[in-house]
Amino acid sequence: MVHFVGAGSGAADLITLRGAKLLKEADVIIYAGSLVNPALLDMAKDNAEIHNSAAMTLDEVISVIQEAERLGKTTMRLHTGDPCIYGAIREQMDRLTDLGIQYDICPGVSSLCGAAAALKAEYTLPDVSQSVIITRMAGKTPVPEKESIASLAAHGATMVVFLSTGLLKELSQELIIGGYAPNTPAAIVYKATWPDEKVMRCTVDTLVDTAKQNGVTKTALIIVGNCLEGDYSLSRLYAADFSTEFREAKV
Repeated sequence: MVHFVGAGSGAADLITLRGAKLLKEADVIIYAGSLVNPALLDMAKDNAEIHNSAAMTLDEVISVIQEAERLGKTTMRLHTGDPCIYGAIREQMDRLTDLGIQYDICPGVSSLCGAAAALKAEYTLPDVSQSVIITRMAGKTPVPEKESIASLAAHGATMVVFLSTGLLKELSQELIIGGYAPNTPAAIVYKATWPDEKVMRCTVDTLVDTAKQNGVTKTALIIVGNCLEGDYSLSRLYAADFSTEFREAKV
């Protein structure tokens, strides 16, 4: 059996209770060493076999899993954040399905949630934005043309940009071309929820300078949108004149 587990956004105690239980029980652990907090491995049992997938190919990962299955062992595939976002798990699951190996998924706290917590922000503010766009810049790995930053920026929604810290000049340009004003609030959150987390507030047109001044070149999320600053409407959910399934309007 293989368990795909989200390690959480960074801090070791943000793995879920289920994830921690699976980690403690795993015979074989394959973890994304480039991003997963190594402190999580302290939960592993003493005789657990541990592999760092940062130095492995897909074939090598599958080979380790196959050997574990042959020996009747349980494997944990430990991914950063929540594995459904840029986790490259589909290709692994398809291979396991072809091999007749059972697997399941334990969700985790994504860094996009960790970044919101660090910013003390709500991404979906009434009359500001009710949508969150999760995306990244095209780099070594392409992005479908219809999903370019400029085309997505046209919506004016809250945007969370992964894997793009090294492309901030191009990102800023694309955001402005797409429709965000240069002075639109933005933030760079470095290693959200890790002990060395750093929060840098700026605007779309100062992203490059802000990162440079703080020495940030990787492992950061970029958040863009008016949810970070400015006026908004109160939620109708708690309005006194609003009825819900659980209470009647009071005015």
